[in-house]
Amino acid sequence: MATIGNAQLPIPGGGDAPTWPGALAALAGAIDPHLVQHVADLAERNSVYAEAPLHTLVSAEDGSLWLKVSATENTWATVHEPLPAWRPISLAGGYSPGELTPQVLLVGQQVHLRGRILKTDGSTFALNGVKIADVPADCRPAQPGNWSGGASLAGDPMTGVGRMEVLGNSSSSSLGESGALLWFSQDGTQAGGLGAAWVDISGSYWKN
Repeated sequence: MATIGNAQLPIPGGGDAPTWPGALAALAGAIDPHLVQHVADLAERNSVYAEAPLHTLVSAEDGSLWLKVSATENTWATVHEPLPAWRPISLAGGYSPGELTPQVLLVGQQVHLRGRILKTDGSTFALNGVKIADVPADCRPAQPGNWSGGASLAGDPMTGVGRMEVLGNSSSSSLGESGALLWFSQDGTQAGGLGAAWVDISGSYWKN
């Protein structure tokens, strides 16, 4: 049977026997992998199309669109995915939300944090490293995530920035375990200050 087009679609020729049901079935089977497949959500995609051919394109009801990038594994590239909702993070004992609610957002393999944290008793943050929160289990990084976090300039802090760190799965620290959010003052204990009144956790890191 002859084929046409880049997809090599089978088209009966004049010399082919008149087996139209079989010819139509062959044409439908050849076209199907090139159609956008439809599912309700990610779970259905993984259930129904885990063994689909390479280049399979699947769309979900929320507008998500994935392209299969492996012929042997259930591995997909995300063409589009709506942003999920921001979620709260779990604060360590003795800490409370500040003016801006501490929250986390997971987009693909990147984790974003925002918000402010203060001491529940109204005191200032310690000048050495302290654990102030935990990120959700699905936001824990393979390696520690680090970024610069803002801090209050009220009182006598020498700087308005400190080091934020989320402990990774391979981390070992006396301050916490994987997923712990730590604050390290950049004033140092030698500064003679009393520490910041609040810290801003806004920043991002990669999970992998």
